[in-house]
Amino acid sequence: MENYLVLFTSAAAVIALVFAALTALKVLKFPEGTETMKKISQSIRIGANTYLTRQYKVVGVFFVVMFAILGVMAIFGLLTPYVPFAFVTGGFFSALSGFVGMKIATASNARTANACRGSLNGGLRVAFSAGSVMGFTVVGLGMLDISIWFALLKYVFNLDPAAITSAMLTFGMGASSMALFARVGGGVFTKAADVGADLVGKVEAGIPEDDPRNPAVIADNVGDNVGDVAGMGADLYESYVGSIISASALGVAAFSGNIAAMGLPLLLASVGIICSILGTFLVRTKEGASQKQLLKALSTGTNFSAIVIAIVSLPLVYFVLGKENWAFYFAILAGLFAGVLIGQATEYFTSDTYKPTKKLSASAETGSATTIISGLSLGMLSTALPIVIIAVAIMIAYFVSGGAQSATMGLYGIALAAVGMLSTLGITLATDAYGPVADNAGGIAQMAGLEEDVRTRTDALDSLGNTTAATGKGFAIGSAALTALALMASYIETVTKMPGGDAAMAAEKLSLMNPTVLIGLFIGACLPFVFAALTMESVGRAAQSVVIEVRRQFKEILGLMEGKADADYAKCVDLCTRASLKEMILPTVVAVVVPVAVGLLLGPTGVVGMLGGATASGFLLAIFMSNSGGAWDNAKKYIESGVHGGKGSDAHKAAVVGDTVGDPFKDTSGPAINILIKLLSMVSIVFAALVLNFNLIGLF
Repeated sequence: MENYLVLFTSAAAVIALVFAALTALKVLKFPEGTETMKKISQSIRIGANTYLTRQYKVVGVFFVVMFAILGVMAIFGLLTPYVPFAFVTGGFFSALSGFVGMKIATASNARTANACRGSLNGGLRVAFSAGSVMGFTVVGLGMLDISIWFALLKYVFNLDPAAITSAMLTFGMGASSMALFARVGGGVFTKAADVGADLVGKVEAGIPEDDPRNPAVIADNVGDNVGDVAGMGADLYESYVGSIISASALGVAAFSGNIAAMGLPLLLASVGIICSILGTFLVRTKEGASQKQLLKALSTGTNFSAIVIAIVSLPLVYFVLGKENWAFYFAILAGLFAGVLIGQATEYFTSDTYKPTKKLSASAETGSATTIISGLSLGMLSTALPIVIIAVAIMIAYFVSGGAQSATMGLYGIALAAVGMLSTLGITLATDAYGPVADNAGGIAQMAGLEEDVRTRTDALDSLGNTTAATGKGFAIGSAALTALALMASYIETVTKMPGGDAAMAAEKLSLMNPTVLIGLFIGACLPFVFAALTMESVGRAAQSVVIEVRRQFKEILGLMEGKADADYAKCVDLCTRASLKEMILPTVVAVVVPVAVGLLLGPTGVVGMLGGATASGFLLAIFMSNSGGAWDNAKKYIESGVHGGKGSDAHKAAVVGDTVGDPFKDTSGPAINILIKLLSMVSIVFAALVLNFNLIGLF
């Protein structure tokens, strides 16, 4: 079984990476357009490359320090010697996923704009193909990382399945750490530029979005790539590998070391890659398509992939786990359907084709205050449906897997639901990564002065991208909740297996009546709010510097507003780079330090409470912030289409303010919270032995 497992997962990784490479070559064959378009695209590319180079230098210092700390713990027997190296490889592949995605996105923005000069379908195909490169790079590198480590631990170091999964769990900490740096740093960059460009350019100066006279416009387009592409790629890489490895670890525990139970999540993810590739060929549309028709074009591909994996999963479970365990198939289905339903719920609350966002746009007619109030209430209300969906999925997955007889079996079922939800990540991420490419294409069309019908097509693609981005964030947050739950179960399982751990994690000690659990619960529930405050404040500080710089250039550069002089774009890019690199450090350090500190003070039961509180409040807060921000953005674009007075009206100005408030909601704090709740679990697992043996509660 293990021989076939390595071959199958390695083959799936190679297929995904080859498909990504072939798709990238196809995209690069499209022409970039006019010399002006090439020049603008090159400026965006240089800015994005410069930022990532400087970011990786800063993050490299963190990884060196953590490698040393983990190495010392390994020397003293608190970790296996493989952990420090697994930590580094997890971070490396997470960073590589984002880097590859950013490179293809910056290479395809002008090509998408140029394709829109011919047809809407041409633009859609180029942008979606670029997103596909990102999606299949992430899943390909994820499966490659897993298969390499599995082969090393099994055939070189001769470890048993339990030891293999225990060691492999830890590279998730490296992936999560890198993802948090990428999401927070990129999110601060993109939203600082976006807020500065919108507030001064659109509200104060009254010039259009992406107007070349705006000094922050290039920084805004750079931010789309370093935040919404590179950050998102690193984010979903760690979600993908985290869900697979946590499910494998729980499978080993549930089936007493059975390699088949460990292999099922890997095989499911491998088959999902093939299904996703097939789905990409179905994405196409026609000229003059409406927003709903464009959305249907993308949904056709994702729904096809989900249906095929749903069909194939039944024989897969039957033959891998045996006919007596075929009911685990329904756990996988629960995760698949939960992902689809959360995406649809997010689409309903954020797309301007539905009532909530239309009502939000109408509230802009009475000013900024009512726009903000309506957007906040929309986001709060939008949390109810995802919670119900996740709760039902958890209940189904737990009980069909035999949770009533064995809690470990039930938890394995929940972990399989998370893998099921992420099994078609290749195409799901493609629809998400497509959005920033379309957004950049619209900016290039505006700055290059292309024909009005070209801008109309890029606006249609951009508006669709806002919806798919919001849907993708909802999907990522939903999968994060299930993965975090599986990781929490893995933490309890890890501690229980340690000497003295069974007594420390006895059922009565995990009760809410235990003050350490209760205190941990409150600390965990508070953490996402503190984290969101830190990241929001970071955006605010960075945006202030951009606003001041843009105002200065409008005032001091003679002829800029008349189009007779060029703006100093590089200054704004540099401001955003320096601010984001500085601001990303504290939130990430908090995410790593707090679970260790809670463990050393309250012991492992306090950590369990903290993980439970952070998962519950983090899921709600992330959904609220992402949906509010997405709805504000689409409400603004809905007004720009001509309703409620259209562009330049008082309603439009109010909607721009709402969108500005929502920018850090949906692109910085909200998406980063889903990484936070998984990183807390990963850090807790890595430092489990330290916490079990050296905690303040255990000294009395």
